[in-house]
Amino acid sequence: MNVRRHSRLISTAAVSTAGLLALSACGSSNAADGKSDGAGGKLDVVASFYPMQYLAEQIGGDHVNVDTLTKPGVEPHDLELSPKQTVELGNADMILYLKDLQPAVDKAIGQSGVKNVVDAATLTKLEEHSASEDHEGHDHSGGDAHADEHGHEDEHGHSHETEAGEDPHIWLDPVKYAEVANGVGEALQKADPDHAADYKKNTEELVGKLEALNKDFADGLKNTETKTFITTHAAFGYLAERYGLDQEAISGLSPEAEPSPARIKELQETAEHDKVSTVFFETLASDKTAKTLAKDTGLKTDVLDPLEGITDRSKGADYLEVMQSNLTALKKALGAK
Repeated sequence: MNVRRHSRLISTAAVSTAGLLALSACGSSNAADGKSDGAGGKLDVVASFYPMQYLAEQIGGDHVNVDTLTKPGVEPHDLELSPKQTVELGNADMILYLKDLQPAVDKAIGQSGVKNVVDAATLTKLEEHSASEDHEGHDHSGGDAHADEHGHEDEHGHSHETEAGEDPHIWLDPVKYAEVANGVGEALQKADPDHAADYKKNTEELVGKLEALNKDFADGLKNTETKTFITTHAAFGYLAERYGLDQEAISGLSPEAEPSPARIKELQETAEHDKVSTVFFETLASDKTAKTLAKDTGLKTDVLDPLEGITDRSKGADYLEVMQSNLTALKKALGAK
């Protein structure tokens, strides 16, 4: 995500849906009284990109029609909406999105007039993560001064690729994603009270699966030969923090950012010092820099999927399957025992 071009994401302590959702009991398209304009009386939900689509489908079940603005294979951060999509957005009974992740979506939502709007960023606490950090209080960024958010050199001549700003990648932490799921479930219950019991049941089932996924990660990554992993961009800060790992990203929160020569040298030194075996690339961004770094340092490459969309390159058909593939890849790269 091009974080530098966007305003900071809204951060709140946690989940109190009444204060967190821009949600009206009256709704739009008669959604609140169960008279949706959707086919078969279903609630028409528009999701901004895959992690939001998954929640809407899993929780909404048979009572919703879900469409996503970001089609498979499209990088979500720079999405531009077609006129047809803008009209579709305005006709939705509910919109589920993550504010400040996709500027074009934010703008269209503001002009849509839809009342049932759920911002996932308000359903959990957002935090700041950088390209280079660990979670035991050590800073890998080099030098004594704080990093410039644009990667400029500090007064000691060190170049830093550590972008400032709150990290939007909350769905890669199963615990935070479960918090968002609870909020989405409550929003659907309010928008469509006739099917509230089903939404509540579906939410509980999904949260249970996410809790099991969290346990799998915690158990699988408890004992490893190294805690450090290198990836294309800093999408895995929440995951690293949750499981006591050290994320080292080639670029910052933005997958488009180009690393400096100093950053590449720093990663080479980190790989040697921390016994890193693998450089991870992802499914929707270029793998060129990751593969070059791996070749220059004699490391392997593998996929660590940020799950911004499901593609033919994804190792799994849905969120849970891809996350299990991510766990397998991490266990192998980190030398899990």
